[in-house]
Amino acid sequence: MESRPLLKELLSAQQQGESVVLATVVKARGSVPRHAGSKMLIYEDGGISGTIGGGEMEARVVTAASNVLATGKPQVLAYSLVEPERGDPGVCGGEMEVYLEPYLPPATVFIIGAGHVGQAVTELAHWLGYRVVVNDDRAELVSEELLPDADLLLPGSIEDALAQQKITRNTFVLLLTRNVMIDRQILPQLLETSAPYIGVIGSRRRWEHTRELLREDGIAEEALGRFHSPVGLELNAETPAEIAVSIMAEITMLRHGGTGERMAG
Repeated sequence: MESRPLLKELLSAQQQGESVVLATVVKARGSVPRHAGSKMLIYEDGGISGTIGGGEMEARVVTAASNVLATGKPQVLAYSLVEPERGDPGVCGGEMEVYLEPYLPPATVFIIGAGHVGQAVTELAHWLGYRVVVNDDRAELVSEELLPDADLLLPGSIEDALAQQKITRNTFVLLLTRNVMIDRQILPQLLETSAPYIGVIGSRRRWEHTRELLREDGIAEEALGRFHSPVGLELNAETPAEIAVSIMAEITMLRHGGTGERMAG
């Protein structure tokens, strides 16, 4: 019964697109502050709900949760609460194991630009299991007829789209737009988001021109490093479908920590 409000809070966080870690005591031996089954939620900003015992041990769990959110991988932590002088986080005398389980928003591909490549990426990303959001200021292109695999269609300005769709640490953003001036207008608005990947379609020459314009607009060189362009892996792709494979291959590689190298025989 004690866990029910916390699990409701976890569900609410998921519905709002928040990243959280559920910490659960899975083993407890001897004298410990909380026993097996005790839970705590840890938010991206370090805030907590519930408790697994307080003190130094709980503080260490909160610190470890940030790494769990960054990697998206669960982790089991073991603590002895015996001798603080040797680094133990307490003196209760017992031992505890805590399971940290990340709950991230759904993996989403946010496509800005619904032309031929945008349509091809929508179809492939959906097939790969991503949630797909598509925005374009050309409302006639953002239709269920042209984009039947999109989960959310956001015709209109990028400002309106960003107001309706939160970009999380699990959102991969793609600018598949028709010209440099559109990229110049949109890219600065993405810098403060949590997106782990912001890809920009185009040749190296186009990207250098875009970079120069952004520098003129006051965007720092360090900030420009957040953008990936040309987008995708080098496959010598030509058709929209082939380009979509290149793009989604890069996103999959980055998401799972791959290298992009050829598989060993």
